Amino acid sequence: MFSFIKYATAACVAAGSIAIIGSLSAGPATAGQVAPPPLVLSPNLTEPWMLQLQPRVRGRATAPVRRQMQQPNVRRANWWSPRQQPVRRQTQPQKTKTRQVQPQFLPTIVQYDGKHKPGTIVIDTNARYLYLVQNDGTARRYGVGVGKPGFEWAGTHKITRKAEWPDWRPPAAMRKRRPDLPVFMAGGPDNPLGARALYLGSTLYRIHGSNQPWTIGHAVSSGCIRMRNEDVMDLYNRVGVGTRVHVI
Repeated sequence: MFSFIKYATAACVAAGSIAIIGSLSAGPATAGQVAPPPLVLSPNLTEPWMLQLQPRVRGRATAPVRRQMQQPNVRRANWWSPRQQPVRRQTQPQKTKTRQVQPQFLPTIVQYDGKHKPGTIVIDTNARYLYLVQNDGTARRYGVGVGKPGFEWAGTHKITRKAEWPDWRPPAAMRKRRPDLPVFMAGGPDNPLGARALYLGSTLYRIHGSNQPWTIGHAVSSGCIRMRNEDVMDLYNRVGVGTRVHVI
């Protein structure tokens, strides 16, 4: 009994297998037969295989572009020295020519123990000072401008004339050296003789003012003694004609 059931079961299984194989290998359905449904694979099963067939493209995150500022070309002292930062050039103020007398040549009172009597004028051309000797053992000291090299002189004279805002008549020898000079110039603020003039003897030399105070303390004249206008006006009021003048 059990043998019959075993053989029957085996026969059914074999018959089912033959039927399934026949249905898979059979061609198009003939008349009266129904074609089996098409074999459809699930997308979930095919997707991994399709992805393997396609080239892999890895997306790269684009980093932000940093703008590099152009650094100035700075020359290094040595190849091993670090790069130095550029130094900004600081504009220095231009030096302007001073239009005033230097402080040491301003009028002052000094001690005097020389041999000259009070009321005498002593001019030290090397030190660029004029001294008016006073009665109390002091002297009034003024800064002066003196003759430039080649026009120095020394001697003793007296004041023979005084003039306020004097006219100027350049000597012929001076006009020969300076053809641009006028033959005559009336007194005034633009006149090179300045506000006052003290004429020395019969010479062409004078103690006079100047409209160029920055030349006081320098050797710039043709032999005359220059003073500031303020100083020559003060001296003018303190001395008279006949005052002795010593130039050393």
